[in-house]
Amino acid sequence: MTEQSATGVVQMEWEGWTERLASYRVYKYNGREAGFDLNKFYTFLERGCAQVDGYDPESLAQAIYPQLRDGMTTSEIAKIAIQAAVEMTNVSEPKWQFVAARLLLLDCYKQAGRNRGYDFIGYGDFHELIEQLERIGRYGTYVREHFSQEEIKELAAYIKPERDYLFNYVGLKQLMDRYAIRNLAGGIMELPQELFMGVAMHLAMKEQDRLHWAKRFYDMLSTLQATVATPTLSNARKPFHQLSSCFIDMPEDDLVSIYATDEAFARVSKFGGGMGIYVGKIRARGSAIRNHPGASGGVVPWIRNFNNTAVSCNQLGMRSGAAAVYLDVWHKDILDFLQLRTNNGDERMKAHDIFPGVCIPDLFMRRVEERGTWHLFCPYEVQKVMGFSLEDAWGEEFERRYEACVNHSDLPRSEIPAIEIMKRMMQSAFETGTPFIFFRDAANRLNPNKHAGMIYCSNLCTEIMQNMSPSRRSEEIVEGDIVTVRQQAGDFVVCNLSSLNLGRCRDRESIRETVRRQIRAMDNVIDLNHYPVAQAAITNRKYRAVGLGISGYHQYLAENGLVWESEQHLRHVDELFEWINYFAIEASLELAKEKGPYPLFHGSDWETGEYFELRGYRSRPGGPDWDTLREQVARYGVRNAYLVAIAPTSSTSLIAGSTAGIDPVFARFFLEEKKNGVVPQTAPNLNERTFWYYKEAHTIDQSWSIKACAVRQRHVDQSQSFNLYITPDISAKAFLDLYLLAWKQGLKTVYYVRSKAVEVEDCVACSS
Repeated sequence: MTEQSATGVVQMEWEGWTERLASYRVYKYNGREAGFDLNKFYTFLERGCAQVDGYDPESLAQAIYPQLRDGMTTSEIAKIAIQAAVEMTNVSEPKWQFVAARLLLLDCYKQAGRNRGYDFIGYGDFHELIEQLERIGRYGTYVREHFSQEEIKELAAYIKPERDYLFNYVGLKQLMDRYAIRNLAGGIMELPQELFMGVAMHLAMKEQDRLHWAKRFYDMLSTLQATVATPTLSNARKPFHQLSSCFIDMPEDDLVSIYATDEAFARVSKFGGGMGIYVGKIRARGSAIRNHPGASGGVVPWIRNFNNTAVSCNQLGMRSGAAAVYLDVWHKDILDFLQLRTNNGDERMKAHDIFPGVCIPDLFMRRVEERGTWHLFCPYEVQKVMGFSLEDAWGEEFERRYEACVNHSDLPRSEIPAIEIMKRMMQSAFETGTPFIFFRDAANRLNPNKHAGMIYCSNLCTEIMQNMSPSRRSEEIVEGDIVTVRQQAGDFVVCNLSSLNLGRCRDRESIRETVRRQIRAMDNVIDLNHYPVAQAAITNRKYRAVGLGISGYHQYLAENGLVWESEQHLRHVDELFEWINYFAIEASLELAKEKGPYPLFHGSDWETGEYFELRGYRSRPGGPDWDTLREQVARYGVRNAYLVAIAPTSSTSLIAGSTAGIDPVFARFFLEEKKNGVVPQTAPNLNERTFWYYKEAHTIDQSWSIKACAVRQRHVDQSQSFNLYITPDISAKAFLDLYLLAWKQGLKTVYYVRSKAVEVEDCVACSS
């Protein structure tokens, strides 16, 4: 029973709670005791429910009051209220998660005010915040070196606190717990819009019109139309600003090179990056070393070294480093490699913290299909006997070299049915979710920079593929007690990521404008970044590669009434991704006109037009004006050698309130266990209209997912973090058919195989 008071505060009069609560004592944050103020608390609940249609504070209060007790702190009471709203979230009432977010937001406002020295609920002085955080070493001094106090005040006035209401509970919680800057005691200092503005200022600080671009980048982030990579969101504006997500390196077959890669991995991990490592040049187990037969231990001991580095470099105890290690399917150690993460076998041959990936040529898949024989070689022995490196070729040239190796009687090899290797891969994938699959011929065939190198493998999340080459130590110079090491830098791949949120950008013009801002922001990262290794800086400035991705894919389909398993889905996303790619190239062209093309542009597929030919891009009525764009690119160039790569966005999509990457939803509604209790979650914008379009991942015919991935791949110059979802009862034939279909459809990579029986670890570094 309710009664409206003169002040507009609803008084609860049922079951004697008014009288009981009036007798309670509470303790404020400073330890002062006070009586329980029912009106004040109910106002708190009203503010949480404000403008969330159909959600009233009375039902929330009824869930909260039985949990209250005498002698609680105000902080404990706020947590109970927030958790009550969280737990009321369900399929029929999904917006309780927004009520919970608003209650959490009010609590964050209060905590920030106390920690920063103001006594009102809301945002304080932004310039003072930056000064405070600078003094405790949590904010980079470079921000105020590039922006005057007047400029910062102008940007502070541009902040839109009302955009805090865009967050659901999980998104706001994720942002505040993992990304917002806190004081040395762990107290909240930075609020959501200040975080977004700080990141935007960093990304814009070297622009000629830095205020203009800081505002544009802020709008992009604060409206949740786009997200930036986890390292960018976390490290921009901070003293150590490593902003890139993932790196890829390849050691040569010598001790110095292998340990140099291990050191690079350690330095990358220290600053929150993930690593892809190609080990296909390392000699196999049982090969000779300095003419000593059988001396080599093969690739597995070195991979175990990388595993130890991943565990050791744990980012101040926050999380371990992460690396995907790739090996060619023709390498003699491939069978040992496929057992790295399985639960049976010799533990001395395991590397449970490494994510294995297999590099597969078209020839192997044909041998699997025809049930033919496959030959395994040691790369060292191939080089010694044949005078060439098998791994340095792809396509027809690889097949010519492979057949030459097969036909050379002096070259040691192992023979095994190709289908047997495929079975081992499938067994490992079913048990562990890995290996990742890298179709090397498809990747290199569509490489727009094949004039300057070759792609050997992908990264930790299988969406990045760029030219690679090993760095080489040339000499050590000793001068007195100083030793100087000279090194020829190879192509050490770096990926800078940002994802377009299709859950927020629904029309063509908003997509175009957001993509334009994203490409510019990612291009700026290249010059602003604090690189953990020098060769990464050299490579990144040579290619200026970026990775435009998307999130909210399934949300977009559901809100547009598109059935996942349908031709309509394929036709629609073909057109959508063609436009996204067009806008990305257009934005990079604009930057090239303004700042110049990337240094290796000349001779690329961009310049020759081969990029457009391979994808069948032609102007047509109602479609992009490809012919004009192609002419403009040939004349002015593009700023970025690589442009589009679709990352998994497992972390940042939560902040944006969208579905992750290109994945279907795992479930329309599910319960996630957290430290402080269970958190119910629903698919974005779940309602009577969208419910049936949110088909759950493990119930989808995966052949449709593969076809959709293939349709998108035409418009993605790098790759996609594409997962396969299987059930424990899948037959071996059906599983094999999925891999064969992925290859035939022209996919470049397959990320995890996600079985209902196996939990796999999402990559945080690549989340964008």
